Parts: sequence; C-alpha cells; structure tokens
Amino acid sequence: MSSRYKSLVPRFRFSDDLDSQMKELAENPLLSRMKAARNDYTDPHRPRYHYVNPEGGLNDPNGLCKWRGNWHLFYQAYPPEDPRQHWGHAMSTDLVHWQDLPYCIYPDPEECCFSGATLVEEDRVIAMYHGTKAGNMIATSKDPLLLNWEKLGDAPVIPLRSKDSRPPPFNVFDPCIWRKGDAYYSLSAGRETLGHSDKQVAADFLFRSKNLKDWEYLHSFIEGDRFTRVWDDGACPYFWSIGNRHILLFFSHMSGGQYLLGDYDEQRDKFVVSYGEKFNFGAAGPCGVHAPSASPNEDGTITVIFNMNPGLPAQGWNQVMTLPRILTLGENGDSVDVKPVSAVDSLRETVTKLQPFEVPANQEVVLGKISGSSYELELEVDESSASFFEVNVLRSPDQQEFTRISVFRERGYFDPSRGSRVRNSCVSLDNSHSSIAPNFRSRPPENLNVFIGREERLRLQIFVDRSIVEVFVNNRRCVAARVYPVCEDSTGISLVSKGSSSNVQMLNFWQLKSIFN
Repeated sequence: MSSRYKSLVPRFRFSDDLDSQMKELAENPLLSRMKAARNDYTDPHRPRYHYVNPEGGLNDPNGLCKWRGNWHLFYQAYPPEDPRQHWGHAMSTDLVHWQDLPYCIYPDPEECCFSGATLVEEDRVIAMYHGTKAGNMIATSKDPLLLNWEKLGDAPVIPLRSKDSRPPPFNVFDPCIWRKGDAYYSLSAGRETLGHSDKQVAADFLFRSKNLKDWEYLHSFIEGDRFTRVWDDGACPYFWSIGNRHILLFFSHMSGGQYLLGDYDEQRDKFVVSYGEKFNFGAAGPCGVHAPSASPNEDGTITVIFNMNPGLPAQGWNQVMTLPRILTLGENGDSVDVKPVSAVDSLRETVTKLQPFEVPANQEVVLGKISGSSYELELEVDESSASFFEVNVLRSPDQQEFTRISVFRERGYFDPSRGSRVRNSCVSLDNSHSSIAPNFRSRPPENLNVFIGREERLRLQIFVDRSIVEVFVNNRRCVAARVYPVCEDSTGISLVSKGSSSNVQMLNFWQLKSIFN
C-alpha cells in the first residue's frame, strides 16, 4: 500500500479473541492518553452525558451499528499528532454509556477518511466511506470489538476519476451500503442539475456490486422529491427500511440533517419519495444539528445519532453528539416519530416530583426547588387556553441568560392528511439569550411543527447538558440547539403562561449522572 498519506498516529494490531483484546486495551498507550485527556478537562460547557470524543476535534458520526451485543459508534476524529480525519471509535452496551476505543480506520491511500456507513453481516462488518483524493473505500472487520480493519485492496472501489479521465455522470462522495438478494448496493452523495436551469438539487447515485470490489453505476436513486431545498446535497446518506416503508436520512450542507420517507421500488431500484422533514429548522451552524448516523433495529425502528455544531470556540474540543434517538413510523404511515433511547433513564438520580399546580396568566413562575446544568425535566401540561406556554432553562436570577422553549398550540401548519382542520402546533427553541459571552454566535429560533390533538396534553421531555438542550415533544418530534451560559448561577428554571393560566399536571426532575466517570 502507498505510504504517501501514511498516518503519524500509532497503530496497533489486536488479537482476534475477546479476552486477549480486553487485556491489550487495558495496556494500550492510545487509550491511556485518551483517558488522561478526559481527566484534564474542566471546561464548564463540556457535556456530562452526551458523548464527546476524548481528544481533538470531532465531526460526522459514522457507521453506527450493533455487533455481537455491543453498539459501535464511529466518527471523524482529528488526532493531535496528525489532525487529518481518521475514524474514531467508541463502544456501548446501551447507546448511553460509551467506552473509548483506539482509532480504527487510518488514511492511506486516501488523504483523509471522511464519512460513510456500515453493513453488518453474519461473519463481518463492512465499512464503506469516502477517502479524499481517492474515492469511495471499503474496509472490513470481524473481530469481537471491531478493532482490526482491513481495506479492500490498495485503491478505492469507486474512484474519483474514470480510467479514461472523462467526467463520470455521478458524484463520488459520502456513501452508504446495503444488500438485496445476491448483490450489494451503495449510494454516493451529490447533486444533479434541476431541469434546464443552472440550479442543482440533492441526488444520491446508485451503484451495484456482486463482490464489493467491482461496482456498476445504475442511475440516480431518488424519485419524486419535493421536500429538499435547491442546492441541498445528500451527504452522509443512510437508507434503511422503517416499518413497512423506507427512509433516507442525510445531511445537507445547506440546511442540516433531514430525512425522506417513501417506498423502495425494488424492480426499478428507485426510492419513490412521499414525505420529507428536517431535524434542523435552519442552517446547520452555528449551534445546529449536523449529520446523522443510523442503524436499523429488529423491531422495524431506526436508531440515529447526530453531531451538533458549536457556537462558541472551545479549547481542545468543539462538537458533541446528540442523545441517540429512536425513529418509528408514525401511526398514519406518512411521517416519522422521534423519542430518546430508553437507556437514558439509567442516568437518573433521585427524582424530584412537584404536585400539580397552576401557572397564573402573565406571571413568570420560578421553580425554586429544582435547578441545574445537567438534568432531565419532564412535564405534562394543559396549556390549550393560553396564547403560548414557555419553559426557560439555564436561567440566571437577573435573566441576563436563559434558553427559551415556547409552545404555540395550533399555530403551526395545517396537515390535510389528518382529515380535519386541526393545525399543527409550533414549538420554538430560542438560544438568542443563552449566553452573554461576546464571542457566542446564536442561531435564529428553531421552530418545530408537531401535531398535538385538541384533547391531548402537551408532554415535554427536556434534556439540558451544559451546552446542549434537546426537547422531545409528545414522543413525536425533537428540537435541539447548543447553548453556552457563562454566569455561574445560570441554572434556574421558570414557567410562563401568556394570556390565560395553564395547569401543570405532572413535573419530574432528575439530575443526570456523567457517562465519563
């Protein structure tokens, strides 16, 4: 193999049995260095229970998969001695408590190891990813902890340039991979021209192979997409079945993480789109949801995790991962519901329960019994008569800093597919007052549309973790943003009911334990 791009990061070959691997990891100098790096961090914005890599920068999550009882998360990592993208690696039994593992895929013959996906087979895991200045690469692993990866040959399986140097009718970029029958299929992300204009739209290009090495280009994969923006691209694609339909998750450098829902026409090998939605309701940065990494579950659901962009410079780290989310086909089959992975419950410490109470109209009620910077807050509220209902978190006593979550009942879009004139509700997450730091860059409010029935109570599950807030609404949608309070006393929680009073039927509060101890 060429040494032009050989990495400067130490590389280790591990044994092929689990007991030996565990002993070798206990003595591994890379892991010792990572552990020391974790112990050195005192940054008050570094999350306690959201995954953050141990050293250097972080970018896209990659290849999330389950292998021999363990979940494996890969990600673009920037090792300190060679800050080109390598694949970082962490492992978990429950998607919440993560164990760092050594870097696993190193550059060469590619310059950098960019994003990709994995396919779990009975006897191995296949990783397909983009190698810059080379093309789309394949590496495989079959050992118990996926520590040893071997690249398929010494060249990309889908090169950037054809042998005759003519421009191909497709882009070679972030890939995903699946199997149908006796053939492998792969998408390569990119754009194609929109009609006769000079504009372009997202288009994933479909390839097929019998042996993983020789790939035949078929055609553009997506059909009937009316949901992505002009100039969106289909980076970081993940194509899997969900219930009795299919979903394509991806990242757009224009407008962040999103998905398309539809049906897989296996005769024509086309994805016929019927619905689409964003996980990010504005640009990806600053402070927004970035790229997905997703894996199918045996019950027909999808597990997905995203990285999130910073809004304030940090020394030695920058991005974080969201909590893993479970995607389920909605009850009407034409949308996707979102909830946090259930194992997050294992982080809960002693619960504080407040008895039902009224929030008077037009008065801010500060909840003196609960406060913090790393917690879960669960509320069930009857606020249907109020103009809007508001939860403020990470609030300083003088209100210099706070992050606002506002619920506007039936103030969203109409959804004719529900057969009624009930409008969606709008949930807004506003970080514009989250920090008084002079170099903090907030984002416009995230405005999420979600259906809440007229006889249904509002249910909010709010996760606050120092510099990240995630809000799950009625187990149907999620909105998230980065926040950076700098006042030491920005730990308060308050409620506001505008116009008319609201009744809090249930409120539970848990401090959440660190996953890094």
